[in-house]
Amino acid sequence: MNKIKIAIVGIGNCASSLIQGIHYYDGKNPEDAIGLMHWDIGGYEPSDIEVVAAFDVDARKVGKTIDEAIFAKPNCTTVFQEDIPKYDAKVSMGHVLDGVAEHMSNYDDEYTFVVSDEDPVDVVEVLKESGAEILVNYLPVGSEKAARYYAQCALDAGVAYVNCMPVFIVSDDEWDVKFKAKGIPIVGDDIKAQIGATITHRTLASLFMDRGVKLDKTYQINTGGNTDFLNMLNRERLDSKKESKTEAVQSVLKERMDDRDIHIGPSDYVPWQNDNKLCFLRMEGRTFGDVPMNIELRLSVEDSPNSAGCVIDAVRCCKIGLERGIGGQLTSISSYTMKHPPIQYTDDEAFENVEKFISGDLER
Repeated sequence: MNKIKIAIVGIGNCASSLIQGIHYYDGKNPEDAIGLMHWDIGGYEPSDIEVVAAFDVDARKVGKTIDEAIFAKPNCTTVFQEDIPKYDAKVSMGHVLDGVAEHMSNYDDEYTFVVSDEDPVDVVEVLKESGAEILVNYLPVGSEKAARYYAQCALDAGVAYVNCMPVFIVSDDEWDVKFKAKGIPIVGDDIKAQIGATITHRTLASLFMDRGVKLDKTYQINTGGNTDFLNMLNRERLDSKKESKTEAVQSVLKERMDDRDIHIGPSDYVPWQNDNKLCFLRMEGRTFGDVPMNIELRLSVEDSPNSAGCVIDAVRCCKIGLERGIGGQLTSISSYTMKHPPIQYTDDEAFENVEKFISGDLER
């Protein structure tokens, strides 16, 4: 089969994990492939994805081939696939816009972005010349203008868009209309992890509801040491992130919790954690006889591979959408892999919908 040709904006830890994974699973068979939700989607295996273009603004990545850039600072995720073939494609200088928070300049270069002084490329032209079919957005949280800029570039270039960060594009009806008109599929917004803080919190919230336990109060506090957590020290960039994570939990409850009783969001940046993310979760409720109970949980995950395990399915489903001529929101894979999809389903419903979409029994 033909390769799925993708372009990536933001060659950080998440892109590194995704690209490592593409090559890690090459040559494996389904029985040996640990860590995948689907080995085959529409005839496409993980190694059928090919990165043909990339955009970044860091001087240590711009101009480098993709195989070099994914291991350049400030990337700090686990290297589980050292043997990456030499890429022809190089990282192009992207448009900064609001993609780099001002406070990032106060930290050592090893941990923060070093903005290149090269001129930005014509993104639409690069996308067209590369033959990319799908643009994957890995911009930092809070990059509202930049995310919309690249979404428009995808639209202008006629390529699909997978939005992995919390700027509400795919879940915005106006963008849906634009992509529908061009017959281009979109998946988003804000990637879930395979087993991360959000999916764990949702599952436990559903368990409380299904077992008749009244959930009174809950918090989810996360720490990490990658550039994502450093970037999020600027609380002004967190509105959409907090909304995305909070709605992901609220959506599985029969009754919405009062805003005062639910707190979900990043807490702090701990440099030595690198790409490891710690989630501290507490849930207080009442069981039979109005008797109180609580759960406290500590979850430790490597953040970026956890994300890539979902993106690798989102990309392949997006390719199916292209092949079937579907324009606009792909609601099944969005609800399965994203925190803030156009339609929120329970995780069981989302899984069933994706299976039906892959088999052709569900349009979107």
